Amino acid sequence: MSKPILSAHFESRKPSDVRLAQMKYDEREVKPEAVINVGIGNVSLPTNPAMQKRMFGLDAPESPFANGVVRYTGTAGTAECRDAFKNILASEGFDTSKLNIQVTDGGSSAMELLLLGVCGPAGTDEKPFMMIDPAYTNYISFADRLGRKTVTVKRHLGEDGKFNLPEMDKLEEVIKENNPGALLVIPYDNPTGQYYTYDMLKNLAKLCVKYNMWMVTDEAYRELYYKENEKLVSIWGITDNDVPGIEGRRISIETASKVWNACGLRIGAVITDNTEFSNRSVAEYTANLCANAIGQYIFGALAHESKEDILGWCKEQKEYYEKQIVKVYNGLKEKEPGLIVSSPDASIYSVIDVRKVVKPGFDSIEFAKYCAGEGSVNIDGVKTTLLVAPMKGFYDISEGEDNPGSTQFRISFVESPENMAKVPELFVNLLRQYEEQR
Repeated sequence: MSKPILSAHFESRKPSDVRLAQMKYDEREVKPEAVINVGIGNVSLPTNPAMQKRMFGLDAPESPFANGVVRYTGTAGTAECRDAFKNILASEGFDTSKLNIQVTDGGSSAMELLLLGVCGPAGTDEKPFMMIDPAYTNYISFADRLGRKTVTVKRHLGEDGKFNLPEMDKLEEVIKENNPGALLVIPYDNPTGQYYTYDMLKNLAKLCVKYNMWMVTDEAYRELYYKENEKLVSIWGITDNDVPGIEGRRISIETASKVWNACGLRIGAVITDNTEFSNRSVAEYTANLCANAIGQYIFGALAHESKEDILGWCKEQKEYYEKQIVKVYNGLKEKEPGLIVSSPDASIYSVIDVRKVVKPGFDSIEFAKYCAGEGSVNIDGVKTTLLVAPMKGFYDISEGEDNPGSTQFRISFVESPENMAKVPELFVNLLRQYEEQR
């Protein structure tokens, strides 16, 4: 009897690099005593107290869910949840008077809407989505899912741990050749931890105006930057006064996941100063009906927090992550000086490049699978392994082109401080163990 046939798209699917190690570990029959998972940005810190109050009080008299009824919200989201996103931006000094906010099921749904709204028709090369490699792998995956073309300009990780931003003339060459519909920038970058200065953003905005592109920023980590004498930057701080013509082409992706420590809440947003884009995006999302109603209520608590409370919370998160990132960075360089570790400037990620300390033919995916599927080392008398994200899937590589991610890994600073302190020893020992048997 013949079997039903999968679509070509499904047959081509492989797990995202950020989930690969966890899935491989779940299949492992004999597991070590402990596992530390820094392969995915699954934040383990408690969420904001105002949100916690609502989360644990869903049956309180003032809760809209006290009677046990959970109805759809409007497709654009509740007014309160939209106001929460506005309140955060306003507290940080940005003008929100002309912003249209659409709440989505996490930043992921916002990414899909974005691609549908700025790219050419599916299956064509028209108006591709332009990214700066390495780029967050979900954008690449969603573009592939939706049949939208992507183009990239590539950064390179120097031995000093700095990712270089391509020169403006090289960016222009790619733009002229491909006529992209939008440029994506992640100012506090995932996966590299690079920080984009105000001047960098302004120069990129000028290109967007010059070539009539949408300018998109993913601002999931906006408040998390660690460079002295730098300021909080955002697309909402780049106005017509800075770059004439930028207003009306600005879009940002927001999320409750990172700074607000609520990954599982699945609340995100598409924010834009272009009313027509917002209206069309909401129309597209009516097929989804609405975002998570309970999640919107919980995140909506931030609509009522004061500027001082908002900024105080963000400062706490920033100080916590900076301490963890610097400690792991120093630990990795101490354990294996030949490692190239990205400069700890922003977000909650670092990239480790092993190209100087491994034999030829090294494959980051195979190493990640080894750690998840069979490797372990003794840490304080406990057999332990480490889950990391190989970087191959963060590069949009043409067939036959070398992939810098073959020797690179992204680590997320999401485990407890005690576990993060073990990462340098774990990574270096597992790497040596793998290389000895390879």
